[in-house]
Amino acid sequence: MKNTMNFSGEHLAYLKKQRRRKIIIFLSRWLILALILGLWELLTYFKVMDPFITSSPSRVIRTIGSLYESGDLFRHIGITLGETVAGFFIAVAAGYSIAVVLWSSETVRAVVEPYIVVLNSLPKIALGPLIIIWIGTDCTAIIFMTVIVGIILCIMNTLAGFLAVDPTKLTLMKAMGAGRLATLTKLVVPASLPALMNTLKVAVGLAWIGSIMGEYIVSRAGLGYLIVYGGQVMKLDLVMTATFILCVLAGCMYGIIALIEKFVVKQF
Repeated sequence: MKNTMNFSGEHLAYLKKQRRRKIIIFLSRWLILALILGLWELLTYFKVMDPFITSSPSRVIRTIGSLYESGDLFRHIGITLGETVAGFFIAVAAGYSIAVVLWSSETVRAVVEPYIVVLNSLPKIALGPLIIIWIGTDCTAIIFMTVIVGIILCIMNTLAGFLAVDPTKLTLMKAMGAGRLATLTKLVVPASLPALMNTLKVAVGLAWIGSIMGEYIVSRAGLGYLIVYGGQVMKLDLVMTATFILCVLAGCMYGIIALIEKFVVKQF
């Protein structure tokens, strides 16, 4: 109550409206999910959709229970999650570092940028056989696939954030005698934080795509392996279960990035 005494009536009304909006958004998200799952279950229950082909929420839950009882659930989740997180952090760190180098030198940027665009256009799945030959068939190959899927986007989005910094502020920093390092750390990095957070959000999805692509090619365990195996033996409940778990894990990673973004915004 003491804090609200310092606010005007209009400000309090605005804060109340914002809280109401957040509650509506939160409830709407869960309502949409409940409707999708409920509709899916009803359509399969009344045989509008063939549950053998499309599975159903209840069958997914039973499959999760079976995987848990056999001890395979957390083993497969842990393998894919570890590969995805490792590839995500490597792609973001390497992409950010390369973007710093490209920002620091216009000459290097002009020389390298066409190659980055060409590399980004390559179908990464086509590199699968080469990755197996170069790296092998262990988890390192899957992490490498995850990195190459996401690193180009990290480079280009981060570099775009660097280059979008207000030229007037850059000129002011130069007039004050600041070097490239000081300009980078004091101005460019803080100003490009929104671009970095957007890059992280997109990189989360690409990391999961990369790890699953890698598991399609070389894995003997993991959620991607369950999808491939389930498709081969026509256990489509297993395919849908692995896909559902992937969606949950990707959503959790996105939620973590969103929380980090809120903290960063408050700090800057």
